[in-house]
Amino acid sequence: MEKYYGAAMIAVICVLILFIGAMKQKAEALTTFVLRAFAGAVGIYAVNEILRGQGFSVLPGVNPVTVLTVGSLGISGFALIYAILIYHLL
Repeated sequence: MEKYYGAAMIAVICVLILFIGAMKQKAEALTTFVLRAFAGAVGIYAVNEILRGQGFSVLPGVNPVTVLTVGSLGISGFALIYAILIYHLL
């Protein structure tokens, strides 16, 4: 009977370790998303100010859609937002 308790305890500890590892990965993913979204919002604002100084009037805004796009896709999402803008201007 003690063998079964020992095996059960080992199984519970293994599952607990796997759970902790999974939570760590999710926390890293969330941290990465938030940092990308913040950097993207600052980047969009900075590029918009530069383009506004050059005389462009149609610019993407910093809104939930653009922040989610940049947060999800990173630099490629940032480029996508401005590529869509350029396509729209054509």
